[in-house]
Amino acid sequence: MATFNVRGKNVEITPALREYVEKRVGKVTKYFDKVGDISVLLTVNKGRHIVEVTVPIQGGILLRGEEATMDMYTSIDLVVEKLERQIHKQKTKLARRFRHGGFKAEALAEIPVSEKAEVEGDYPVVKTKRFVVKPMDVQEAIMQMNLLNHNFFVFRDSETEEVNVVYRRTDGNYGLIESGT
Repeated sequence: MATFNVRGKNVEITPALREYVEKRVGKVTKYFDKVGDISVLLTVNKGRHIVEVTVPIQGGILLRGEEATMDMYTSIDLVVEKLERQIHKQKTKLARRFRHGGFKAEALAEIPVSEKAEVEGDYPVVKTKRFVVKPMDVQEAIMQMNLLNHNFFVFRDSETEEVNVVYRRTDGNYGLIESGT
């Protein structure tokens, strides 16, 4: 059984709330043989009850879902549905990735999924762009991203020479993805 790291921001994690999180979010563990420590962050911000869940599964794959409603229990239910939809949508790729075991595709039969029309298979690449990755610092990369009105920008760090990515987060702040070994 996976262990849970349930944290709260502007909300008290009562035993009943923790038990509900573990029961509902724990449902996603039935699809995989090995699941790492499940991280759940419950936040209340301006009346919105936000649930963020991260589930590490074998092979370095992460399942992640976030939902926000006016009720914490509803947000928990919706994030579990979202995670199950992700698993169902990617079941062919997951089964291929874990062809030697680890993914329990038969458990998917239990989920009623309304989005069966979604096509499984390869991800279609509809456009390809080529560009020169120029050396610059993070601040210059963020400025360039904003000038282009993009949500991310690929650049070569002028100090480390590594290819990195800056991106705009949903909270309005910026993130940096560093490559390397």
